[in-house]
This record gives sequence, structure tokens and C-alpha cells, in this order.
Amino acid sequence: MTVARSQQISLSDTPYYHCISRCVRRAFLCGKDRYSGRDYEHRRGWLEERILSLQSIFCIDVCAYAIMSNHFHIVLHVDYDKAEKLSQREVVERWMGLFKGSTLMQRFQNSESLSKAELDAVGLVVEQWRSRLRDISWFMRSCNEWLAREANREDECSGRFWEGRFKSQALLDEKALAACMAYVDLNPVRAKMAKLPEDSAFTSIKQRAEKARRARVMSHNPDHIKQQPINLFPFSGNPRKCRPKGLPFRLRDYLDLLDWTSRKIKKNKRGFVADDKPKILQRLGVEPANFLVAATQFEFRFKFIAGALATLRQKSANFGLRRLAVSGVF
Repeated sequence: MTVARSQQISLSDTPYYHCISRCVRRAFLCGKDRYSGRDYEHRRGWLEERILSLQSIFCIDVCAYAIMSNHFHIVLHVDYDKAEKLSQREVVERWMGLFKGSTLMQRFQNSESLSKAELDAVGLVVEQWRSRLRDISWFMRSCNEWLAREANREDECSGRFWEGRFKSQALLDEKALAACMAYVDLNPVRAKMAKLPEDSAFTSIKQRAEKARRARVMSHNPDHIKQQPINLFPFSGNPRKCRPKGLPFRLRDYLDLLDWTSRKIKKNKRGFVADDKPKILQRLGVEPANFLVAATQFEFRFKFIAGALATLRQKSANFGLRRLAVSGVF
């Protein structure tokens, strides 16, 4: 049964969300279509550029993404406080970087003289736009509608390009966040499109690995926020007092986790409990076998919300769920 989008988002419970969009028709989003023989690989670049440009406009950070042949995954972080701190002019500049806006808002943007009544009207519009700048639905809409128009123009056709609305999963704790990011970053490896995570084109892990490699060559700390890609939400280290804004893990620990997980996937030993448990799993208290299940089946193990079973039971009511439709793994 369809669940209202408002019930799938609860920023008081978590700022992290996993979103998936799939194409509706036979023509591929990217890659070569064996039916028509046409190559759509260049659309991957379109989508990646659009995703990364939107995070500079919205108060929403991109944690992970993977662009596949007929769908894409993205893990988002909603920065509510950042949106609240924007001035009216900053809100207008951001929103009108995407949309034209009314004549009144264009006059405000151009610093023209406005009456009190007009300024009051501007204030109402600004607050509406401020809300949209932290809205995942508007982020995905701005991405998907744009790509659909470009693809339809290239294909010289009209009609729907995407399957209905995008799917959303709330990531309620660090366990779910780590497993979901690994699931997204390792999509090309599981699909045998790449042998190694860092070789996966059009993924966040490729960007992070390349930046970390350059940081190590320069003898700098790859975990430092300044040594990470500026267009991705950074890793800021394990939870501690006065921790900078960012993902609650160390980058090197996450890269080790992906390397370990990808090796298990290729060996087809998903249920194997290894002795070489990655440090990040030790800190989170997650059994390797359970993590491998989550990192390879995340989209299907969890429905609207994801996390440890105790967390799901505690917070499910906040999402309007009467029962848990989940096969718990943590």
C-alpha cells in the first residue's frame, strides 16, 4: 500500500534518507540498450552533474550515490539548521538559480524599492521556498524532471520517463547509514560492472577514493574534511564532543569496510563470519554476517525505515507505521 511521502520523512528522528528512482520505459537511463542498439552512457554524466549541482543549491547534502543502467541510488542528508539560518536574499538567490520566480520576486532580487505590502508578500514566498530547500521531494523532483525533459528531447518522444515517484527509506541509526551507503557504493560491484569499488564510474566512492589517494600521496590526513571532495558530505570521524558536521565515521574505516565487503561479495561468502572484522563494525556492534546481508540486500530487507530492530520499534510510530514491514538484520 502506498504511504504518503510526509509519513516517510521525519527530520526529528533522522536527517538521512536513501532514495531510488527507476526508469519506466525500455530505453535505458544510461549504458547501451541491447534492443535499440543505442548508447546512452553519456546520460550518466548528465545525472551526476545535476545531482552534485543541486546539493549546492538545496540545504541537502549528498552522502553517496550510484548511477546504474536503468536506475540510480542516492543517500541524502537534510541540513535543517542551515536552511533556517539563510537570509531572505540567500533563499531567493538559491531558489531562483533553479526557477524563474514571479515579477515581484525578481524585483526583490534586483534590490528594487518595494512597499510594505509587497515586502510582506515576499516574506511569505521566502518561507515557502526555505521549506522547499530542505525538502527531499523537491530535490528529487528538480533532478528527475530535468533529466526526463533532456532524455525525451534526445529520444524525440514524450511521456513518462520515471516509474511513478521515487522510493524513500529513512536511515534511523549509524548501523543503517553505514549499511545503506555500502549498499549504494557497491552497486556496480554487485552488478559486475566494476571489479573494485574505486573503479566504479559515476559513483560517490570513486570520487572519495581518488581524493583520499591524492591526500595520502601528499602526506596529508585523508580523513580531514579539507582533503575530501567538496561536493560530497564529508566524513568527520567517530562521534565525539565538538565533532565537525559530517558523517559519523572515519573515512579510512569506511574505505576499509567497503574493501572488506566487496571481497566477500566476489567470493560469494555473504554469510561467512570473518575474523578480520572491520573497525567500524566493532564500534557499531554489528556482526559481519548481518552487515553483509544488509549491505547486499538493503533495498529489499527494509521498506520505509531502516535501522536496528530496537530503533525501528521505538520510532516506527513517528512515521505513522502500525507494524514493521522489515526483515531485521541488526
